[in-house]
Amino acid sequence: MTTPDRVIGVGASPGRRMTLVPFVVPGVLAVVAGGLLAAVVAPAPTEHATWAAAYLVLVWGVAQVGLGVGQALCAGRLSIALVGAQVIGWNVGCAAVVVGALSGVPAVADVGAVLLVVTLVWFARALTGGPARRRVGVPSWARWSYGLLITLLLVSVPVGLIVLRLRA
Repeated sequence: MTTPDRVIGVGASPGRRMTLVPFVVPGVLAVVAGGLLAAVVAPAPTEHATWAAAYLVLVWGVAQVGLGVGQALCAGRLSIALVGAQVIGWNVGCAAVVVGALSGVPAVADVGAVLLVVTLVWFARALTGGPARRRVGVPSWARWSYGLLITLLLVSVPVGLIVLRLRA
């Protein structure tokens, strides 16, 4: 039988919190920044500002928090180096996509997209990397939800690049 702390998992141990906090803090900051940007540009919205606000909230913020929570729930023990690389990869990748899209330099967005894909592969490997890397006792809905989030993001990266090229 699975105990509630194993299902919830996030607060189960200091190690779980340490793999979650580095994703939640910048994710929440991105959501706040996107909300503030939306509030500032609301009187005279532009296409770029509206896109940037949505990207900050949904991709940079909510997706990052979802990836962190999913990994904390579903993955086994992870090295500090891997978690650090994931946090850096996601945040630098998102920043590059925003800078590339807003500056009209798609190559910068391409570099950001590559970083995002590499980072998503690291997240997927933490989920599927074999029994030693998977957390025991995690409900199947949590694994499926986390895998679905990773898949959705992996599909959305090239779609976003195509849309960027078509708009340019």
